[in-house]
Amino acid sequence: MFCSLVIPTIGRPSLDRAVQSALDQQFHGRDGFEIIVVNDSGNTLPAADWQKAGRVTIIETNQRERSVARNVGASTAKGRYLQFLDDDDCIAPNALQTFWELARDNNAAWLYGTSQLVDRQHTPLIRLTHNLRGNAFLPAMAGEWIPLQASLIKSEIFFEVGGFNPLLVGPEDIDLLRRITLHYDIAETPALVAYIVMGELGSTTDYETHPIASRWAREQILDSPGAFSRLRGNAGISLWHGRLSRIYLTSTIWNLQNKRPLTALSRAFSSLRTLFITPSDLFSTSFWTALTKPYQSVTFARGIENAEEIPGLDARNRYIKESKKINKEGWNT
Repeated sequence: MFCSLVIPTIGRPSLDRAVQSALDQQFHGRDGFEIIVVNDSGNTLPAADWQKAGRVTIIETNQRERSVARNVGASTAKGRYLQFLDDDDCIAPNALQTFWELARDNNAAWLYGTSQLVDRQHTPLIRLTHNLRGNAFLPAMAGEWIPLQASLIKSEIFFEVGGFNPLLVGPEDIDLLRRITLHYDIAETPALVAYIVMGELGSTTDYETHPIASRWAREQILDSPGAFSRLRGNAGISLWHGRLSRIYLTSTIWNLQNKRPLTALSRAFSSLRTLFITPSDLFSTSFWTALTKPYQSVTFARGIENAEEIPGLDARNRYIKESKKINKEGWNT
């Protein structure tokens, strides 16, 4: 089977629309796909027509949170690739066919496409086009985010890295991207593949603890063998050279604050090592800007800029304003 779509749910009414968007796929590639709905609500799902579809399987978990629910769904999946769709999001028409064609031409562990962010009323907000290919470990560690809903992940790689970390609720998708890009490459299609609901209202994400959990998870990855070498593989220009140095510099500070002096010393040494990769970068303005300033997502900045060129509704304008705030604060670094 080509793909298994795993949809964890807490029983929100939007689940019907999410599942239907998958059932409506016009997929002509070899093999097929299945839909695995993981009911983590603790209650029986209301009856719906999609539950009678032959390609749909429903699994019950008991309020174990989405990382566990996704892992349980993935454990029963038959597909060579996994897609994780939230119960309030939708896969775009022909997305699976687009992914099948991308997979035919690429052996990357993580495939992804363009995503359209929408509000709870499905009003378009901003569109995310990432332009990340191959080794994307450094951008991921710096703070770039590729939505799960717009991605297909090789199932064997997903299990190799241990799936979703059940200790994380919020940045578990960022953590998975980082752990996979530590060892494997990614591939992109410019096609629109997903509609993703954004905004704190009605969300199950704890945005207060998100930065803390993301930082903790990133520290575990920096402890991994080969992390520095993989990061260095991206540091080809002054800006990313500065980002690499900042990753280890901010880690040094974090470890000192958390009373881990030996790890802090190791991180400080790695930060200093970056200065000798390309000494001429020390005279570059972009290097020092990247070293001293929190990371601002290029993807979000581009999406916001393009959205501002089109007159929109108040809801979208408020979201764009909030996106600028989040982007400026730099959640991860």
